[in-house]
Amino acid sequence: MDENESIFNSGVLTDELPGAIRPPQDLWEGKKSGLVVVECPQRIPCNPCATSCPTGAICAFSDINDTPRIDYKKCTGCAICVAVCPGLACFVVDLTFNEDYALYKIPYEMLPLPSKGDTVTCLGRTGEALASGIVETVVEPKHDRTYVIHVSAPKKLANDIRAIKVGG
Repeated sequence: MDENESIFNSGVLTDELPGAIRPPQDLWEGKKSGLVVVECPQRIPCNPCATSCPTGAICAFSDINDTPRIDYKKCTGCAICVAVCPGLACFVVDLTFNEDYALYKIPYEMLPLPSKGDTVTCLGRTGEALASGIVETVVEPKHDRTYVIHVSAPKKLANDIRAIKVGG
């Protein structure tokens, strides 16, 4: 089974595919405020990430069905794309938060809504619990219903944490 068949059968992204990319390690580790990670490997008619990016870091699509391309030198880690992505495929990871913890800026559309200081469970792509994290900030949506939750959690899980669970 090839990678494209795997995602169609399971719905879970297991490896990097075009449109599902991590920032270059040298940029990611030194970029204050973080860099966007986009896991959007399917060609679908969607481009809010590109049209909302204030710096042009998410490159304009030549076709509405394109997968995102990122110019990481332009990314500020603002997380606007996180809030506007209808597929919850964008998030930001700031590896400069502190020595052991990264700051994850994660889309969140569930209830209950966490509050600053809450402990949450950080989840991997298949929903498995990976670590505990602390909510640092809750950013209310401006146009949609997607909150952006800033969570500090172990830096070593930067390639794995993709969501959070609030409560038991």
